Amino acid sequence: MQQLKTKVLIIGAGTGGYVAGIRCGQLGLDTVLVDGGDGLGGTCLNVGCIPSKAIIHAAGKFETVAKAANGGTLGITAAAPAIDLKQTVEWKDGIVRKLNAGVAALLKKAKVKVIKGWANFQDAKTCIVQTDDGDIRITAEHVILATGSEPVELPFLPFGGDVISSTEALSLSEVPKKLVVVGGGYIGLELGIAFRKLGAEVAIVEMAERILPLYDKALTDPVAKWLTSHGVELHLGARAGGFGDGKLSITTKDGEPLQLEADKVLVTVGRRPRTQGWGLENMGVAMAGPFVKIDQRCATSMKNVWAVGDLTGEPMLAHKGSAQGEVVAEIIAGHDRVFDPVTIAAVCFTEPEIVSAGLGPSDVSGRDDVIQSVFPFAAIGRALAIEAGEDGGFVRVIASKTDHRILGIQAVGQHVSELSNSFAQMLEMGAVLEDVAGTIHVHPTLGEAFHEASLRALGHAIHI
Repeated sequence: MQQLKTKVLIIGAGTGGYVAGIRCGQLGLDTVLVDGGDGLGGTCLNVGCIPSKAIIHAAGKFETVAKAANGGTLGITAAAPAIDLKQTVEWKDGIVRKLNAGVAALLKKAKVKVIKGWANFQDAKTCIVQTDDGDIRITAEHVILATGSEPVELPFLPFGGDVISSTEALSLSEVPKKLVVVGGGYIGLELGIAFRKLGAEVAIVEMAERILPLYDKALTDPVAKWLTSHGVELHLGARAGGFGDGKLSITTKDGEPLQLEADKVLVTVGRRPRTQGWGLENMGVAMAGPFVKIDQRCATSMKNVWAVGDLTGEPMLAHKGSAQGEVVAEIIAGHDRVFDPVTIAAVCFTEPEIVSAGLGPSDVSGRDDVIQSVFPFAAIGRALAIEAGEDGGFVRVIASKTDHRILGIQAVGQHVSELSNSFAQMLEMGAVLEDVAGTIHVHPTLGEAFHEASLRALGHAIHI
């Protein structure tokens, strides 16, 4: 068996693992990265964030042409569109391959040794990696765990055949005529909306009383409006059952049995940390429920064993894992770092999009020491010019009454995902309302709604 010793061993090549690897290499640390999952870039790049946004983009293009064919839009008419989903998926796969190659090149430039195989730990610092060329025994001074997460499978709806996860949904060869989505969270809604735009008949089954239950109702109402106006069936407060003979059994909110016809059933009821199958139980690290317990340095209870990304708990977001990966690499190199962000912004790429950063209305409910200010996109010229001002979208700012410190920012509307970094930056810098109000915002842009919401909080909005 081949023997290998290294300063840093990273398990998992997702956004947490590969970023940690690149940063370790930049800092001159001898680093080995073991990739045994979805490929370089992990879930996000291969079967998650990037491919789903590619399919969502293609669906939006298809919808635009379909509108032009159905009576015209903006004075534009077109012939009825058709889609070859197989070609769309091939285009999406090309993007993934390009990004895979880019990550590989960056790791090579950083002199990180990448091993393709599945690791199994014997103790906290030693693992055996099964590769196509034989087993390799690796010992390391530092270990970074970045194994990511996987879709939750329901025991009565096991994956296989026409019951699919988001992974299979992103590689379908044709648009299903009837798609039932089990789970009304962001993954299910993003894909459900995309397939509705592509022409599928879509039904959504959600146990909660409304969609996107982790977001406040004001943010989710425009999305619910879009679903209703586009003929998406919503079964809220309902429970899914078994699937057979092309029908999904559900129990409605009123306790009535109902069967929904489905060519495909997309199960998106959440994700869980990938803790099984690689010897975590042999490492002696403490757990926090289903997650690996870490401190502000991303250190586990075992000396020189670190954990980043989805393995460490909510929010299970790619950009959190990347930031943690950088922090850990710098700590190993001797830098004084902690992972202590003011906020980690979250985005739903629904129709319309949703952004949330910092505190929301439920976090400040009952408090009389805060200001909440809302500015609608209907009063923003750029929004109207790109048909983004008529879906109930807005920007909301929550700030302290006493010192005007911004505590939270939310938005719903078309393309608001592009505002998320501005929101996070203001919160991270400890901005006050006057900072936003005093920044000259470019006209015409959607970002003007953030400016106007801050002005309104100060009592002198201009355009409302």
